[in-house]
Amino acid sequence: MTLTMPTTTVEGIQLTVTPFRPDAVIGTMGLSTLLQLVPSPKTEEDKRALKYAPGALRRHAEVRSLVQRMLKSTQKGRNVTSYASYIASAVNGEYGAGWSTPPITLWLDGQLGAVGDELIPGSGIRTVTMTPGTPVVAIDGETQVAAWHELYDDPERFGTTYDRLGRVRVPFELYFGLSVEDARQIFYDRNVEGVPVAKNLAMSMDQRDIGTQLAHRVAGAVKVDHDGKIMPFAKLVQSRKRQLTKTDPELVTLSALRVLVITALHGRAGLALSSTTVHEGDLPDGVTAEQSERRLVPLLSALVARLYPHFAARGAVSAPAVLAGIGIAAHQATGWATSGRPLTEDELTELLDSVRWEREARYWDGVAASANAQGTLNFGGGAKDSGGRVADALLHPDTEHGRKIRGW
Repeated sequence: MTLTMPTTTVEGIQLTVTPFRPDAVIGTMGLSTLLQLVPSPKTEEDKRALKYAPGALRRHAEVRSLVQRMLKSTQKGRNVTSYASYIASAVNGEYGAGWSTPPITLWLDGQLGAVGDELIPGSGIRTVTMTPGTPVVAIDGETQVAAWHELYDDPERFGTTYDRLGRVRVPFELYFGLSVEDARQIFYDRNVEGVPVAKNLAMSMDQRDIGTQLAHRVAGAVKVDHDGKIMPFAKLVQSRKRQLTKTDPELVTLSALRVLVITALHGRAGLALSSTTVHEGDLPDGVTAEQSERRLVPLLSALVARLYPHFAARGAVSAPAVLAGIGIAAHQATGWATSGRPLTEDELTELLDSVRWEREARYWDGVAASANAQGTLNFGGGAKDSGGRVADALLHPDTEHGRKIRGW
């Protein structure tokens, strides 16, 4: 007696997807499926572990090396643990709806094992099957893949559980049937052709950043008479761009206003934090988030209101380096400055009232800006380069730069 063999069916990992071009699909998958499909990049870069790894993993590492950069000893690699911590907090519900991880871009080195019929006629939605052992590489989003692996290896370390991780769906796009050269090109396009967001602009978008929170509160607390209308100063703050142009109706950028807040909070040390996220644990010793808001919002909103005519005249006051200097000076009036001479609010106001805020080379060249042969000022140096010099000029009127910015 002989048995009839079953008809050939392709076994492997099935995904429900929607095609967006003939060789690419999008969809979501469970976290455990992702970790099955794409091995940990850290494991693949451990030569000792790889030596004793199964052949499929060694093969995957070889394919990955053709289209990905090294994770180890790079900024990308150093970000993995902090990214895992961020994801864990998000999965735990700490950020509410205010969090996101981008879709991971995957490349299948070969063809799909099977493609099912449309599940809903006309929708394109169908199942695809990937045969075991066919390498799938993350050509964009690999840091996220590494973070998911680190998180899943030890959820307790990050304060979450397997149960929570088991409910995660990970969005992805999957390319298949492409050559190594095409996969490399996608890697290049994703990492080079796209224009990266400037770090300080990104910080101004971070609603969990204390500097951004306080900058919004300061701007919202000031009411000004602009073109005959009373309005919140916040309406005159540009939050989407890093620099203003002459035709912009706004008077200052949110990233520049954030620099004012951070330097007022930390003094000169704030210059190094101008492009770094500042959370509650990063506040000065002995200062709570509530205390910082209670002191800085009225102090800085009073300064902004007093300096508003110079903002409206598009003077030097809106330059990040100048606002950094003002913030450092204001730090001396906070009550928590640990060095330098403490200032009262009246003393701080007196120092600022004597300054010539016009954007003219005779006042600001060599202090916050540089002038060309025609005398046109360029404030491009930024807060880190010139903020300390501006602060010295503001705080010490009898110095060369102190006299210069006052026209003495």
